[in-house]
Amino acid sequence: MLTRLRVSGFKNLVDVDISFGPFTCIAGANGVGKSNLLDAIGFLSALADRPLLDAALSVRDQGTRTGDVKGLFHHVGDHFDKEMSFEAEMIIPGHGTDDLGQQAKATATFVQYAVSLRYKSDNGGRTLGSLELVKEELKHITLGDAPSHLPFAPSRAWRRAFVKNERRTPHYISTEGSGPDRVINVHQDGGSSGKPQKLLAANLPRTVLSAANSAESPTATLVKREMQSWRLLQLEPSSLREPDNFTAPSELASDGAHLPATLFHLANSANGSAPDSAAVYSEVANRLAQLIDDIRRIYVDRDERRQLLTIYAQSRDGTAYPARALSDGTLRFLALTVLAIDPHSRGVICMEEPENGIHPERIPAMIRLLLDLTTEVGEDESANADTPLRQVIINTHSPAVVMQVPDESIAIAETVEITRGTTRCKVMQLHGLEGTWRQASGILKPVSKGRLLAYLNPVPLSGEFGIAETLWKQASSSRERHRRVIDREDIGQYRIQYPETSE
Repeated sequence: MLTRLRVSGFKNLVDVDISFGPFTCIAGANGVGKSNLLDAIGFLSALADRPLLDAALSVRDQGTRTGDVKGLFHHVGDHFDKEMSFEAEMIIPGHGTDDLGQQAKATATFVQYAVSLRYKSDNGGRTLGSLELVKEELKHITLGDAPSHLPFAPSRAWRRAFVKNERRTPHYISTEGSGPDRVINVHQDGGSSGKPQKLLAANLPRTVLSAANSAESPTATLVKREMQSWRLLQLEPSSLREPDNFTAPSELASDGAHLPATLFHLANSANGSAPDSAAVYSEVANRLAQLIDDIRRIYVDRDERRQLLTIYAQSRDGTAYPARALSDGTLRFLALTVLAIDPHSRGVICMEEPENGIHPERIPAMIRLLLDLTTEVGEDESANADTPLRQVIINTHSPAVVMQVPDESIAIAETVEITRGTTRCKVMQLHGLEGTWRQASGILKPVSKGRLLAYLNPVPLSGEFGIAETLWKQASSSRERHRRVIDREDIGQYRIQYPETSE
């Protein structure tokens, strides 16, 4: 569970600092940098899994065709930052396995991981550069400090269940020196004693964390596993519509592939008994009915002859429709429903504009489903450390979404102009709502009421924010002869007017 993230020097993120609870909604206009924050999370996840260059090339819109990783760094004109840095605080599972299936047990479950990278040019001119590891650190957060690092205020029972620490020395990974001879120290954590292992940073093709194993570094191994579970969910209708063969993975892919195999596995994992299968399909159908009234049944057809699994939705009149006949919004809603009932689904789920393809009247049902995906952190004395932690982070520019999400979950993103040295540049800045834990923590400044009104009254029609009226008056005379819906006398009386504000 990602609880805090600091990013600087990555795309348009400069000195960004944000705390996360179980559910976070980043709201802002197009182009403000909301997607870059999700990309930063995805990049950290890739750094825990792949070599540095492969991780860089996995980031969206960064020049994968040419291999130019310089575009990942914050820049103004032709001037690029020399380094990018990330610092993430997270709660990790207490136990798990490494890449070879060996068991690992963490000595601390609340940790802070930091990594800094520098652009490294290729003197031979064969490529457009790579990345060099400047600093890498992993240390635990003490039990005494834990409450102040969890501003979303989980219950005491929840903290006792998920935040543990048996480690005395602070570091698992540390960096020594700052020049070309700097080394990354890997401190013993697997029961061995002695001096730390020293690795020359300049020669490392990947982060030390990504190479951790359970024998020497069980806690680092579980941090790696946690970060590998962070993913950007980009549900593509074409992938969601595809049937699966019998040997397909039974885990939903980031693009929505393997939805039939995942649902079939969930429905038949309890000894394959028909009553359990029926209960799973019924739960999915009931959820889907919140979006489409006509849905009566959802099931997976197992075609023995072709060895294919296909999802079907049955309407109230008994007609069965395969997944290829369902709408994009229905398929996305179905995929999220399957994730919600999957007891093994864990980690951070990032989504961009989850309202896409959803009718405005059904957006509250979508938000409810996203909230149900997350871990409960309230007063629950039955909190169990074996329960997988699940977290959702979305971004949106939709007023319909902003109006429906809990006020404590909102972070408003906007572009501001700052001065760095002698250069002025535009960067993303985040704000929280007054009276919520995000603003009270002091990490985010409060959002102005004027900025918030843009989401509560999405089409300003009068006053200081009369953009819609101004644009309409500037339209050509031929267009002015057409009457808008809002101009109708029987509709216009219901339009929302902005109150006077000085903000």
